[in-house]
Amino acid sequence: MSTPTDDPLARERSHLASSRSALRAMREDAESLDIRDVTANWVNAEVLARQIDDRIKALADLSDTPLFFGRLTYLHAPGAEQAEGAEGEQFYIGRRHVHDAEGDPMVIDWRAPVSQPFYRASKKDPLDVSLRRRFGYTGGDLTAYEDEHLMDPAEAAATSKLLQQEIERPRVGPMRDIVATIQPEQDEIVRSGLGGTVCVQGGPGTGKTAVGLHRVAYLLYAHRERLARTGTLVIGPNKSFLHYIEQVLPALGELTVRQGTVDDLVAHVEVRGTDEAPAAVIKGDARMAEVLRRAVYSHVTMPAEPVMVVRGSRRWRVPAYELEAIVRELLDRDIRYGAAREALPQRIAHAVLVQMERSGEAPDDRVQDAVARNTAVKAAVKAVWPPVEPAKLVLRLLTDADFLAAHADGVLDEDEQKTILWAKPVRSVKAAKWAAADAVLIDEATDLVQRTHSLGHVVLDEAQDLSPMQYRAVGRRCTTGSATVLGDLAQGTTPWATRSWDAALAHLGKSEGVIEELTAGFRVPTDVITYASRLLPHIAPGLTPVASVRENPGFFDLRETAGTAEVVAACEELLRNEGSTGLIAADARIPELAEALTAAGIGYIDPGEETTVDTRLTLVPASLAKGLEYDYVVLDEPQAVVDGEPDERTGLRRLYVALTRAVSGLIVTHTAPLPAQLA
Repeated sequence: MSTPTDDPLARERSHLASSRSALRAMREDAESLDIRDVTANWVNAEVLARQIDDRIKALADLSDTPLFFGRLTYLHAPGAEQAEGAEGEQFYIGRRHVHDAEGDPMVIDWRAPVSQPFYRASKKDPLDVSLRRRFGYTGGDLTAYEDEHLMDPAEAAATSKLLQQEIERPRVGPMRDIVATIQPEQDEIVRSGLGGTVCVQGGPGTGKTAVGLHRVAYLLYAHRERLARTGTLVIGPNKSFLHYIEQVLPALGELTVRQGTVDDLVAHVEVRGTDEAPAAVIKGDARMAEVLRRAVYSHVTMPAEPVMVVRGSRRWRVPAYELEAIVRELLDRDIRYGAAREALPQRIAHAVLVQMERSGEAPDDRVQDAVARNTAVKAAVKAVWPPVEPAKLVLRLLTDADFLAAHADGVLDEDEQKTILWAKPVRSVKAAKWAAADAVLIDEATDLVQRTHSLGHVVLDEAQDLSPMQYRAVGRRCTTGSATVLGDLAQGTTPWATRSWDAALAHLGKSEGVIEELTAGFRVPTDVITYASRLLPHIAPGLTPVASVRENPGFFDLRETAGTAEVVAACEELLRNEGSTGLIAADARIPELAEALTAAGIGYIDPGEETTVDTRLTLVPASLAKGLEYDYVVLDEPQAVVDGEPDERTGLRRLYVALTRAVSGLIVTHTAPLPAQLA
């Protein structure tokens, strides 16, 4: 195929076409692999077939997603001295690695070390890059490029127009990746090492969620074998949020990352009930961990009788004081209740074997195992260290006032104990109407009995809404791994919301974690974030306001209305623009607004459902707005959003969330007076 040499755009389009052909060839090679003669058994064949299938999926070419978005021209070969012939080496930076038939790279993965200067190089520190080129796309077609000569002192540093356009580009559908627009301060977090935990405080539009997801993608690239063994997990606040972000990692070629909520992690029982806020706050308090620990180990009783083991014609007696010494030693080791219970019969058997050896016998391991299974030993273990069922234990704590008082003494006062006690007795675990906080307590008790499996890395988003006990539940999933904690203290909308990241990291078991702050707003327009920031002194005093770095100030309007008809009219107005629109309202207002939209013939979807070209309006209860973004937003009745929460501070935080969901424009409609804090 001939390529015009005097038309740079034509040359880049040609490289894009060649790269797509090369990617297609890589996929066809994977599809044509014959593994019939290379696997020893059917298990290996299944594993290899699944790996190949994942490889084929990862090599998919998404027609509307650019294969590469930038190009670097180095002064010298990266990592080399000024070798002759190495000048001017070029690398195309994209979402995944693509090579030609000879194995030479046509596109470099954005996570590779050679790609890092695309995000970090500047006029002050060009990192040996002479030219950085960004590409503009319309759909999947390359339509523009923009050059930045980092070594040219005559060229003034300027904001990239293509970068601004990409950041502000209207969107329809779920969240997309930001590999083309990662900023230097974001890139530092993305590429931080696997061994350390990072906590990112970021206001609306600072890209903290995207940073967390891209850090997962980077870690999977840099430590693939290790994380393939240990696993990774992304935790979000609700199913709608997870559906919104679920395409980001697959678009980057990562298909193996699990996603879920904290409720999914602790789903030991069916949650069918709800707690009043005071009860939920106490159940979520870290002090409950000590109450549960006491309750679990209260089942251990010191032996009062010896154990008599009969083998053949011989009898072996382990006295009570020796049994007590064994039990106390296991308690002092502070190992899991269940692990200690499994070790106890072996310790008793060992004591018997010591007596056998003293009498001249030579018992082996088989004899010790047989003694550990002896009826008398098993009976002693059951009496001294009985099994504990976590759900039954928690049920007894919540329904038996005396049992709770015995183990909460000095931890919870009488009023707190009364607050969490259930009013009516419950027949069984299955009959109980468990609340979400109860499931977390059961998870804590389960871990006291048997260690929770640890993953290699966990991403925890919207973390500010977790209780201390929920942090502990997440921390158990990464005791031997690391975490990325993402959140905004100003957006905490639960009665137990986090007040400091230091405390959150301590509950997570990651006190050594590093706290980073993102304050540059890329997604929320200047006028919108300035208005919303009026609430910060009332909801998070001392927190740095987000500063929008967008050139486009966006559209913002306050409208006093006479009723829902004008709210519907505002939606119709915004739907004339390109992109998505969200109508956010207090939960209690949703039925009335839904009826009004239907009467006006305007189709809408629920949060988490995917917008289409024909249906671009989402009707969003304020309680589900967190983490979501829309090009345009109509916010209905701010005071109703505040009044829908149990206290004013939580209500103002919920309002702050709702005010900051717009990427391009916001209309606030109200018939009631606005909250005084917005004056």
